[in-house]
Amino acid sequence: MEVNSRQSVARTTYDQIANFRLILSLAWNDFRTKYAGSMFGTLWAFAYPVVTVVMYWFVFQVGMGSGPVHGHPFVLWLVAGLVPWMYFQDALNFGTDALRGYSFLVKKISFNISILPAVRVVSAFYVHAAFLVISLTLFTVMEGFPGIQILQVLYYSFCTTALALGIVFFTSAVAVFFRDITQVIMIGLQVGTWATPILWQLERIDPRLHFFFKLNPMNYVVQGYRNALLYRTWFWEQPRYTAYFWVFTLIVYMIGVSSFQKLKKHFADVL
Repeated sequence: MEVNSRQSVARTTYDQIANFRLILSLAWNDFRTKYAGSMFGTLWAFAYPVVTVVMYWFVFQVGMGSGPVHGHPFVLWLVAGLVPWMYFQDALNFGTDALRGYSFLVKKISFNISILPAVRVVSAFYVHAAFLVISLTLFTVMEGFPGIQILQVLYYSFCTTALALGIVFFTSAVAVFFRDITQVIMIGLQVGTWATPILWQLERIDPRLHFFFKLNPMNYVVQGYRNALLYRTWFWEQPRYTAYFWVFTLIVYMIGVSSFQKLKKHFADVL
C-alpha cells in the first residue's frame, strides 16, 4: 500500500478516536430519529430481533424437532448465534446509506465526514447492547449466569464493530455513485445468514468443508459468542483463528478507508 494510503488510514482512525464523543452523540440522535413519529417509538428497534428469534425457534425446534445442542437448550444456542449476526446485519444495512442519509453534512466543508460511517455502526450497536441484556437475562433464567467468560462478549462485540466499520467505509463510499450496492448488500447478508453456522451446526457437515466455512470472519464471531455464553472458553484458546480474524479485518479496514478517502472529494458534487 502506498505511503499516502497508509497515512490516510492512520488519519481516519485518529479522527474516529478524537471525535468519539461526537460519534456517540450523533449515533444516539440517529437511533432516536429513526423511529420518531411512530406510536411505539424505539420499541420497534427491538421488535425485529425478538420476532426473528421466535420465528426461527418455532420453525427449527417446534416444527423440525431440533433438540439440545451440546447439552444446551436449542433456543439459547440459537440466540447466541443470532445476537452478533443481527448487529452485523443492521450495521451494514444502515451504514451503507450513511453518506446519502447525511448528505446535508457531507456538503458542509467544515464537517469531518469520515466519522459518518461510524455513526451508523454505533447507532446499530445501541440495539445490540439492549438485545444483549435481554439475552443475558434469558440465559440466566434458563441455565444460570454464564460465568466470567461473559466478559468476552465485549471483545466479540468490538470484533463485529471493527469488521462492520471496515466494510461500511467501502460500501457507503460506493453507494454515493452506485446505489444498487444496497441491494447487493441485502442479498449478500441473506446468503451470509446461511453461509454462517447460525442456524445449523458446523460439526454436522463434512469435516473437509470446515476450512472453507471458517474463512468467513463472522464464523469466528458467532462461535465466539457461543464460547462466551455457552461453552465458557476463552478466545486465546484458538490463537491461530484469532490471528486470522484480525489480519482479515485489518485488511478490510485498510481497503475500506483508502477507498473512502480516494472518493471523498467527489461526494458533495454527486450528492
